[in-house]
Amino acid sequence: MGKIFGVVLLAALSVADCWASDRPAGGRAGLGGDLAASQAHGPTSALLPLEQRWLQAIAPVLDFARATGFPLDIIVQPKALPGHTPLAVAFVDGRCKLVLSLRGNAVAQETLDAIPPDLLDAALELMAAHELGHCERYLAGEFAHPPAGFQATEPAAGVSAGPGPAVESRQASVWSQALRREEGYADLVGLAWSRHRHPQLYARLHAWLVSERSRDPVRGGSHDTQAWLRLARDGTVLADPSMFSNATRVWRLGLQTSD
Repeated sequence: MGKIFGVVLLAALSVADCWASDRPAGGRAGLGGDLAASQAHGPTSALLPLEQRWLQAIAPVLDFARATGFPLDIIVQPKALPGHTPLAVAFVDGRCKLVLSLRGNAVAQETLDAIPPDLLDAALELMAAHELGHCERYLAGEFAHPPAGFQATEPAAGVSAGPGPAVESRQASVWSQALRREEGYADLVGLAWSRHRHPQLYARLHAWLVSERSRDPVRGGSHDTQAWLRLARDGTVLADPSMFSNATRVWRLGLQTSD
């Protein structure tokens, strides 16, 4: 199975090519409208059953985003995008776009089939809360930046002083490290959500997430978040009411050993 969540889309999206929530840009009033019927381009019936299933499962996270004032829009890609990450987030003009790429994408159905039925809704909620963690960091102006007082490990400098493969490789390594830190934070946000919403399922959700992250073949790659997941094996470390402050505290501990 390919990556199913946690990949951050940084390129601008063309709303003309999407079904998006009809919430006007600006402000922090939330999502606006019924989440399953919030397409700007097409009627509710245009949503496929698979798309409706994902939206139904992540509705509690979207309700939380609405209640807490996140400038979040939902985008359901109407074109087939096989192999794309089913659930991701994009940042456009000061707003977060939760992007579902499910149509014509076998990974989307494979994801549902691979999760035990009694764990499915809670696991999809975890994924959506993960993306909300990315959004929170972006809105704070901190995405891809280490926290104050943390010194990221710099990769070895190339011999070339100007543009060239060595410099490009170093830049790619720096970016990969930054993304790995963000994935670690977002995973902790997802787990904090699970700890409060589904405490009886926490151990199984944690084990599922560890299994998903073990699929990254590159140790230290952008989705290698094991350093943070080990710290959150016992859900009591995420027991405080705020999932973001919980995640930040554990995330900082993990930063000491992750780079």
